[in-house]
Amino acid sequence: MKMFMEDFAPPFLVSYRITTKCNLKCKHCFAEATEERAHDELSTEEAFRLIDDLAKWGIGLLLLSGGEPLCREDFLEIASYASKKGIRIGVGSNGTLIDVTMARKMKDVGIKTVGISIDGADARAHDSLRGEGSFYRALGGAAACKTEGLPFQFNMVIRKDAISQIEGMLKLAVDSGAAAVEFFDLVEVGRAGAEYKGNTLNPNERREVVERLVHAQVDYPVLIRVVACPMYPLILQEKEIKPKHFSEVLLHRVPYYGRGCAAGMPNGYITIKPDGEVNPCMLLQVNIGNVKQKSIIKIWEESPMLRKLRSRNLEGECGKCRYKSTCAGCRARAYEETGNVLASDPGCWIK
Repeated sequence: MKMFMEDFAPPFLVSYRITTKCNLKCKHCFAEATEERAHDELSTEEAFRLIDDLAKWGIGLLLLSGGEPLCREDFLEIASYASKKGIRIGVGSNGTLIDVTMARKMKDVGIKTVGISIDGADARAHDSLRGEGSFYRALGGAAACKTEGLPFQFNMVIRKDAISQIEGMLKLAVDSGAAAVEFFDLVEVGRAGAEYKGNTLNPNERREVVERLVHAQVDYPVLIRVVACPMYPLILQEKEIKPKHFSEVLLHRVPYYGRGCAAGMPNGYITIKPDGEVNPCMLLQVNIGNVKQKSIIKIWEESPMLRKLRSRNLEGECGKCRYKSTCAGCRARAYEETGNVLASDPGCWIK
């Protein structure tokens, strides 16, 4: 298959999970975070070499996550090094370890935004997944970021028992001062596949949630994004949504908008695990190489799995769909439920 330079364009977003260690043990954790740091995590020096490659590559955003990234002792050192290399830095955190002092330090080392996990509109819903007391501690982390002028968003997992809380979750984000809300369509990978089975949305529930979020985007003054659901931006465009509080041009920042599933795609997304293993995305957990043995750039250019994903030679309904190129379905959900990365997305309602 003939390849062009644009096929090797770097990803916009690289997610680097810097540690497996976490102070919580969430039932739905895709990363299967652990109480202690893994012995084979990239060292500080190895992390710096990875960042050197990312800086040379010219990515758009580096997301430091975990586990809980604040549990790694050299977290601020890694963030500072990346920032000094000219890389825009975001952090994915459960928020419970962020106080005003930490928020100030994060801002000082060049971190531009923080995603704080909030999995419900109240403590009952959130704590049932993340542990007692974690809801108010996470809100405290958001308040600390707001005090220090460090932009933050709320990351919320959508599952069956949270459908009724969508409006409340949006209101909580606005009231807390979040700049955006990112809903994660639950895919049963990691711990979620063992301890939280049966909570993913069925296609009709997914359609209901998407339509509610699409209509909510008109009135809410924050950008609403949905991860693992490339059907969402299709409906935004189909209904010609025009937000009242900001330019509709900002909707183009919604994941997959006009591009489809971003896993392993040029100008898309890639994830790096704490031990250096590379996956096409955080939910498509297929090993395509390790940065300890090969540079991330070489992995990106040479991986047979990424070549397959980029081909868009999809099967079943996805292969016949008029939105094949601009949606492509969620490749992680297709793989997790069928074992075939090119299979039709079983979570899609569009025919």
